[in-house]
Amino acid sequence: MTSERPESLPDTRASDAEREQIAERLREAVAEGRLDMEEFEERLDTAYKARTHGELVPLVRDLPAPGTVTGVALAAQTGGAPDVWGERIGRGPATSRGAFAFWGGFGRKGRWTVGRTFTAAVFQAGGEIDLREARFAERDVVIRCFAVMGGVHVTVPPDMEVEVRGFGLMGGFGEEGREEAVVAPGSPRVIVTGFALMGGVGVERKVTKAERERRRLEKKRRKELS
Repeated sequence: MTSERPESLPDTRASDAEREQIAERLREAVAEGRLDMEEFEERLDTAYKARTHGELVPLVRDLPAPGTVTGVALAAQTGGAPDVWGERIGRGPATSRGAFAFWGGFGRKGRWTVGRTFTAAVFQAGGEIDLREARFAERDVVIRCFAVMGGVHVTVPPDMEVEVRGFGLMGGFGEEGREEAVVAPGSPRVIVTGFALMGGVGVERKVTKAERERRRLEKKRRKELS
């Protein structure tokens, strides 16, 4: 007697056990870095609400089996130096080239594309520039920040090449965590310049929420296996 695969019976009702199996695949995917936290939460919510196999299957269709060795991983194992930034540089035109805030604030974060130059100016206001999930029109980027009685906060991933050249007058212009930074091969080269007057411009190295969750799950998995 043979049984049909879920893909061939899309209208068949899904069980709680099957929904939980899909949820576990998604947890493994985020732990391996194949999904970011936003994608994971969206798919997980859909999985628990799914009524049929046809709703469950697409949630994991693009995910290889846990532990699968990809071409990038094979290159690393054989001594190659894969460019982990390759998919994020030169993939399209800039979606934003500047921002201004007066008595308010602005934000550039998530999957946006940074142009060769980006100019930010705030007056009695605040601005947030987050490059952790950004794409880059070119490898060399200049971010010019001007803060007057306000502040601009620039967040970058720990492995990005960043140089801070700005200065502050009755204020601050600097970077946190530079000493611990290890630049990844092929990283964009970002220069942060400008000035702060009675305000501040700060550059902070920080992992994404998805990366923190991936590390937490990976640590939990190692603990369970030990």
